Order: sequence, then C-alpha cells, then structure tokens
Amino acid sequence: MVRENLEEVNNRILAACKRAGRNPEEVTLIAVSKTKPAVMISEAYSAGVRDFGENKVQELCEKHVALPEDIRWHMIGHLQRNKVRQVIDKTVLIHSVDSIRLAEQIEEEAARKNLIVDILLEVNVAEEDSKYGFKLEETESAIRRIASLPHVKIKGLMTIAPFVEKSEENRPVFKKLRQFYVDMQSKNVDNVSMNMLSMGMTGDYEIAIEEGATLVRVGTGIFGTRYYMNT
Repeated sequence: MVRENLEEVNNRILAACKRAGRNPEEVTLIAVSKTKPAVMISEAYSAGVRDFGENKVQELCEKHVALPEDIRWHMIGHLQRNKVRQVIDKTVLIHSVDSIRLAEQIEEEAARKNLIVDILLEVNVAEEDSKYGFKLEETESAIRRIASLPHVKIKGLMTIAPFVEKSEENRPVFKKLRQFYVDMQSKNVDNVSMNMLSMGMTGDYEIAIEEGATLVRVGTGIFGTRYYMNT
C-alpha cells in the first residue's frame, strides 16, 4: 500500500510542478510518519524516501535509533523548550519555530553541543487560534532578531493552512506566505538564507506546489489514516 500511495503522490507532485512550470527537483516530499510503526516507514524507505517528518520528540528519538542512519528527520510538530536538547542533534530541520524564546533555547542548546541548527519560522498566516506561529506582520521583526543567534540558521518559512473542504480555498494562504518569502529574500538579511518554503499537506499539497512550496508534508496520502494512537 505504501509503495503504491507514494507513486500516486509523486505523480501528483510532478503534475503540479508541470502546471506551475516548475522543476520537480525544487520540491522535496517529506513523508509524515507520526504514529506510524517502523515497518511502514521501512516500506517508504525501501521505495526511496529519505525525508521523514515527526510531530513528537519522544517518537522521533525512538525512530532515530531504530531506523537507518541516512534518514533525514524533520521536526514538524510544536516543540517545547524543555525538549529542545533531545532533538537538535537528530534533525536536519526544525520546521516549527514559533517564538523567539524557542529560537533562543535552540541557540543555547546548540552552543552547548557546538552545532548549527537549521530552522524554519512557523507563520500562522490565517491567524487561527488553534495554531501556533508568528502572525505575518510579526515575522520580519522575528527573523531579524533570530538572525543574530550564531548557532541558529533560518532557512525559510513554514505554515499549516486551515482544514478546508476544498483545497483551492487555501490558495490565498499559500500565495500570501510566498509573497512575504520573496520579499524577505530581496532584503538579504545576514545569517538568513530564505530558500525553503514548507507548505501543504495531504489535502492541499498540489495547490501549495503551484504557489511555490519547496517542501510538502504528506502523511495520510502515503501511509493512510493513523495506524496507532497514544504514542
């Protein structure tokens, strides 16, 4: 099932890139493996996937030990400051930096371990009360403050769009973040590379790609509905 689903997702990514006139190599598929057992992750791995996304620190740490070393783990869920030290040396990218205090905690732990930690700033474009992240009008100020931290490297932005019946409804959200992203690229802030845009999940990743996403986070579309709970 996983292999067939992956083929379908990859075909949809290719089609979205074609519609948008984009090179498919610009888009990285992150298989969201939260709550999924190692056997399902191994099936995706055997089909060529190397980028996997996790929501919970404990689960990411357990899978980091149990699964192949060349997997690139992405922290995509809300990260509590007291758990930063457990995860910063196990991830290639933290997508969900949603406050300056969290960035400062990452800086502190990264300095202790002599690491440079790549991050994305989470932007709550739709300003949903149920979501974490900076408001769009706060984001440039946050970028400039976090850019001063020597062990933290801002690579771009992330958003979680609202749950909608029709994916097309999220196009304005993605378009708005993409425009801000392009604006920030033009400002050339020191210590900020601004070359990653993490947008789109199972329900709307094709629209996100059409609007410029470079990373899409697909779980259900690859693994099916949640396999087990209470992890």
